[in-house]
Amino acid sequence: MRILAASLLLLLFISGCNTTKKPSADVSVSLSKMFDNYWEDRMKLYPVEATSNGDNRYNDQYPNAVTIAFRDQLKSFYQRYQDSISTYNRDELNDNDRISYDIFKREMQINPEEFRYKHGYYMPLNQFASPNLEFGQLGSGEGNQPFKTVADYNNWLKRVDGFAVFTDSCIANMREGIKQNYVWPKSLIVKMIPEAKDLVAADVTKSLFYGPINKMPKEFSDADKKQLTEAYSKAISEKINPTFQKLADFLEKEYLPAGKTSSGFDGLPNGKERYAYLVRSWTTTDKTPEEIYETGLKEVARIRGEMERTKNEVGFKGDLNAFFEYMKNDKQFMPFKTPDEVLNAYRSIQSKMEPQLKKLFSHVPKTKFEIRQTEAFRAASASAEYLQGTADGTRPGIFYVPILDAAKYNTTSGMQSLFLHEAIPGHHYQISLQQENESLPKFRRFGGNGAYVEGWALYTESLGKELGLYTDPYQYMGALGDEIHRAIRLVVDVAIHTKGWSREKAIQYMMENEAISEAGATAEIERYMAIPGQALSYKIGALKIRELRTKYEQQLGNKFNIASFHDEILKDGAMPLAVLEQKMDAWAANQAKQ
Repeated sequence: MRILAASLLLLLFISGCNTTKKPSADVSVSLSKMFDNYWEDRMKLYPVEATSNGDNRYNDQYPNAVTIAFRDQLKSFYQRYQDSISTYNRDELNDNDRISYDIFKREMQINPEEFRYKHGYYMPLNQFASPNLEFGQLGSGEGNQPFKTVADYNNWLKRVDGFAVFTDSCIANMREGIKQNYVWPKSLIVKMIPEAKDLVAADVTKSLFYGPINKMPKEFSDADKKQLTEAYSKAISEKINPTFQKLADFLEKEYLPAGKTSSGFDGLPNGKERYAYLVRSWTTTDKTPEEIYETGLKEVARIRGEMERTKNEVGFKGDLNAFFEYMKNDKQFMPFKTPDEVLNAYRSIQSKMEPQLKKLFSHVPKTKFEIRQTEAFRAASASAEYLQGTADGTRPGIFYVPILDAAKYNTTSGMQSLFLHEAIPGHHYQISLQQENESLPKFRRFGGNGAYVEGWALYTESLGKELGLYTDPYQYMGALGDEIHRAIRLVVDVAIHTKGWSREKAIQYMMENEAISEAGATAEIERYMAIPGQALSYKIGALKIRELRTKYEQQLGNKFNIASFHDEILKDGAMPLAVLEQKMDAWAANQAKQ
């Protein structure tokens, strides 16, 4: 899912104050105004984020966000709002405002910690989630950037200019990073080179960025069509092509030779310290890397036990690793011939579970939903993902499926659990309901954090049987594979960045404990290398939500209603796990009184 850059800036915390005073309406209005001001200022600083939220006021802007001047702007921005939230007394706030206060205060405290470290400044691009890849999605005409009016088309041309300047700054920073020992591993750099080269098109009409011209609205005048076609052709040949060619040349000729042979952040200056910060940020907890590593080992052992039981159920003769190989390679599990057949299989999963959804959810999103194949230019390094829709309904939520070769697409890879996670009722329900809730301040409507967002999505994978899925033991095995995959992440992410594990050792550990191909394991491990700590948020968040459900089922007995529980989890949007638990405890106490 493409929420990685925004999530890193929206990491959260709970203040532990008790409520003793009657809420003040004036204070609530003042706080709301402050939150509105914060959001307005944030959108000016992050215009691409604004575009993704359906705020089109800044669609022509692409800030040079890797300069010292921009970092200084951010420091001032966070300090100003840290000072502002400190002027409010939490005791004087109503329940919803207290949640906002707790989230916002943590955000203003933890975000500036990033400026202690130089990794993001000297290493601004990577092979997995990176501005240069996002730029391709924006400019293709298939992503967040709107191409409905002539003004929309002209906005994109201006954004191209900003991106060219930004890329020059990235190259300059990475060049300095080589001198300061802040460089990505060679194994990641070799993936970045073709990603840049693939966006250089000798024939401008074959460029990804020519897509909006091919889809130009029919109502445009002939003069506008001619002018825009010429302008886009010129922008591609004179700006976009040279920008990506320059990036590819730098990566290949200068950056790759300087790339590291080590795999983790512990091979970089202050790497372990920054990793510990990223762990706190992504998980919204104070857990140490070592605690998470130990949790991962226990979860891997538990899930392997369930896998053994399922293997025996189907009568497979051989050990678990042999069963993994069987599921990866047997032709019966690869029935598809075309990408459309793969996409239709996901649509059939949606149809199968829809009758059961109403039993588990009373409130569902208004935002529409689509399933699409991931664009070819980024499919090789992409995972299946969800691209959020807009709150006003003008853009649907999209579940993207990368399909490199339909004939090799394996049904035991966890198709059902993947759909639950990335689509319904995972990311599509959670993000859409949050955005549609106009009672939330915008920083909550459009923000998020990995532990809640990904924790919820992983938790929904456990709902498969309740939704009429996982009736086939091989599909259940696929779901277990997805679950153990997230547990494995707790082990390998920490080990890569703090225990000196090599990329190869992490790949081997992953393949020994789940049914994944070497190519799949390689892409996953390289993802964790590029985005340290992010992969931890899934399992940490899911464990907390499951813990809360179990606790309330035991406390409430027949007063526990699963739909009410899910609705309460989702209705106030993303928040730190401690804030979530406090809110849910209050809900459970109220349920007990009814």
